[in-house]
Amino acid sequence: MIGNSSFAGLGNSSFASLTPAPASADEAEPWVRGELIRSLMRASRGSYLLAAALMPAMVGLSWGHVPSWQLLVWLAIGLGATGCRIWGEQVYARHYADRDSAAQEFFVERYRWLWSASGFAWGLSILIFFERAPLVNQFMCWLIVAGVATFPLNGLALHPPLLRRYTNTLFFTMLASVVVRMIELKFERPNFHFGFLLLPILHWWLLLRAGRRIHETARNSFELLFHNHILINSLTQQRQAAVSAVAMKNRFLASAAHDMRQPVLALSLYADWLRNEPELVAEIAPKIVRATHAVNALFDSLFDLARIDSGQVRLHIERVEVAQLLHDLELQYRPVAEAKGLAFRMHVSPGTVLTDPIRVRRMIGNLLANAIKYTAEGGILLASRQTRDGLRVEVWDTGIGIAREHLRDVFLEFYKVADHAGTSDGFGLGLAIVARLSHALGHPVSVRSRLGRGSVFRVALFDADESQAQARISGAVG
Repeated sequence: MIGNSSFAGLGNSSFASLTPAPASADEAEPWVRGELIRSLMRASRGSYLLAAALMPAMVGLSWGHVPSWQLLVWLAIGLGATGCRIWGEQVYARHYADRDSAAQEFFVERYRWLWSASGFAWGLSILIFFERAPLVNQFMCWLIVAGVATFPLNGLALHPPLLRRYTNTLFFTMLASVVVRMIELKFERPNFHFGFLLLPILHWWLLLRAGRRIHETARNSFELLFHNHILINSLTQQRQAAVSAVAMKNRFLASAAHDMRQPVLALSLYADWLRNEPELVAEIAPKIVRATHAVNALFDSLFDLARIDSGQVRLHIERVEVAQLLHDLELQYRPVAEAKGLAFRMHVSPGTVLTDPIRVRRMIGNLLANAIKYTAEGGILLASRQTRDGLRVEVWDTGIGIAREHLRDVFLEFYKVADHAGTSDGFGLGLAIVARLSHALGHPVSVRSRLGRGSVFRVALFDADESQAQARISGAVG
């Protein structure tokens, strides 16, 4: 067998609503955190280079007032911290930029020391100018340090733990450096006033407070963006579902009208013929009966589909003896097969299943009718067998077969394989009804076929639950 198509829960796509469930807070939270970190990395890209460019200015403002070796040591520490930031950004770009939110958070957690190193380097800068350079130079240096502390705020605020880590490292190192300088000066220099210590503390508090507000605003924006994406996807899927439903309805009506036109036209022609030549009633009457049966069969199938799709089918689940059900079907279909010159064989294993006997009989009967219709010579096998998963009913035939590309489509309404012998007199509704009942009862249907060699349809008879089956039919309507 070269073709295989399995329909576990066949027809779900036709019945289930395409509208996705609204995004919950648990679904939104990881996505938002990941996007905040991505935005942080984009915002911080290259910002450390500006800070590094200010380091020579700090050294220049203190040059001649501080031993040059101390200035060079601090510059080396600062440039080393900048080099680490460059390396960290390359690691992020290569291994983390395109990954999920968990990877984003892992990167920040693992490499948070990079921001601590920058804060530490700038906190040490206090040692090279505080109460060592002239007042004007000190004022300029304080402005540079304040700018370096404030400039990354918009980016770091997107991840509060990182903002706190950077600012705490910077300001604690800064205050520790001030204390070291005070101890060195023994509090004797007149340029220093104790109230000055309040300014860095106030700046630190303002940064954290502003960071919280920036973070809340950014988080709200990303949450809104997330839910907008969900809403847009939902509306897009609903629109696609509506367009598909309209197309299916149009195809349904066109196919029904086309299939109904032939027997109705035949009835009209036979009626005119009989009116003009009443003596031919014995010849014409059977043809009128066949045409009438064709119209009735089409209406019966349409009504069955309509009842299933509208949820008006009431299922009655009971314990069914499968062997007896199959023998009843044999009595109905063996004469039809033998009248066509086909052998009809049975191979039945005993067993029972919880199901709706009327609907299961309809499913297997439709499969048998199809097998007989599309088999010109050879025979039909109706079998049941026990498997590890339970009872399975199989309908084998030696008919025309189905090409691989048509295996799924044969379960659609009014679908007929083009240029297949025997398809012109069918309505293409038998397998569609099988698909609907398979979905409702939870009896998966699968098909394997080889073109020109025949097909086998299998129905897995799992025990059905009446309330769940009825809910599936009701869900198909919604």
